[in-house]
Formats: sequence, structure tokens, C-alpha cells
Amino acid sequence: MRLKDKVAIVTGAASGIGRATATLFAEEGASVLLTDVNAVGGEEAAQAIRDKGGKAVFHKANVSQQVECEGVVKACVAAFGRVNTLVNNAGVFILRGVEATPEDWQAVMATNVFGYSYLMNFAAEEMRKQGGGTVVNVGSVSSVIAQTKRVTYNASKGAVLQMTRCAALDLSEDNIRVNCVCPGVIWTAEVERMAQEGGLTREEAGIEFGSRQIMKRAADSREVAYPILFLASEESSFCTGIALFVDGGWTAM
Repeated sequence: MRLKDKVAIVTGAASGIGRATATLFAEEGASVLLTDVNAVGGEEAAQAIRDKGGKAVFHKANVSQQVECEGVVKACVAAFGRVNTLVNNAGVFILRGVEATPEDWQAVMATNVFGYSYLMNFAAEEMRKQGGGTVVNVGSVSSVIAQTKRVTYNASKGAVLQMTRCAALDLSEDNIRVNCVCPGVIWTAEVERMAQEGGLTREEAGIEFGSRQIMKRAADSREVAYPILFLASEESSFCTGIALFVDGGWTAM
């Protein structure tokens, strides 16, 4: 029960890494507010947690909108009385090169960067009332490597990593730790869609998309949820401003 009596917000929680994280947090004793633009998937995820005896509520929100980010935090406080942990996981995959349009840039940055900042700001206000808290931002191997035709996405994930480091510095006096996980190829709905478009099986996709990964496979979302749990819990009490790479060895090569 590593998060016993804690309250967590998990964004992008209708599927993939977000859903796996919300589920694991509830198993570890946390009360969880799940948020996503996908109301059907989000409600199903929250209900699945409750069916297993966990505490969870769903709140629909588009985290690219500042007012909706504020609403997420208010909804969490209304449901559970406080906020101890924030997991910024919601993201959009807009893969463009230098030909990216202003609309492409606005869409990818609004969710992948602005939304993370908005939520950290509003969540930090509540965490200060509790004497501190933890934030885990979901970056990517794309935060630090170059990839073809991914100027937009990689720029956004690079920003997540730098934002994590700066926020860790800014919030340290409030006893709020801010860290980042950087996944490699994870079998999420988006990766599955890309695999299907390329006519690839899961095994083939792991090799194709993560050809530089030592482990040569796509990970399950829960394999990222556990590192997120570590950074959210007191087990990582001396960690702040770090990037934990959960990438099957990609950045080691």
C-alpha cells in the first residue's frame, strides 16, 4: 500500500499508460481522479477500479484548456478533499517535420506542454496546503533523441523534460517533487493503430518502432505504471528533477 491515504490525479486515464497507472495507484491505496477527453473509456476505467474495491471518480476534461485544468483539480478536491500526486500523462501524437502548420504546433503544444504546466500550477496550490506532494510527467525517449518527421512531437516531449527540471527547482521549497518518466515503445492504442496501419503484429511493431531498443519489444502499459508509482511514492524521496528512462535500453545504445 505505497500510496495509502493519498489522492492522485491521472490524466489521459481512459486507456494505455494512464489507465494502467490509475489502476495501479488504486491497488496501492490511493483515491484516484481519472480525467480524459474520452468520457466512455474514462468512466469504464473508473468503474473497473471501483468494481475491485478501489476509490476512483472520472472527470471529463480537455487539458489543453486552462479553465478545464483548473476544473480537474477542483473536482479532485471536491471528491477526495485534497491532491497529493499529479500524473501528467495526456498527450497527442502529431508527427510532422518542418512542414508543420501553425495548427499542428498549436495542437501538440497545447496538450503536451501547456496542459502539463496548467495542471502543475493548479495542483501545486493544493499540494502546498498538504505540506508537499509529487508530480510525475510522462515524457518519452523522444524527449532526447532525434526521429524522422517528428519535429513537432519530439519538440513537445523535449519541452516536458526541461519543464520537469525547472518545475522541480521552482517547487522544491514547497516540498513538491517533480520527476519525469521517458517511455520507449509501449503497446498503447496509438502504437497499436500505427502498427495496424503498417500491417505489423505486436512483436513486429516492437522491433520496427524500437529498432534501437536492446529488448526489441513493445512494453505493456503496466511496465511504465510501476516506475510512475515509484516516483509518486516515498520510495523516491530523494529524487526530483530526474528523467527515468523506461525504454527497453533504447537510450543505452
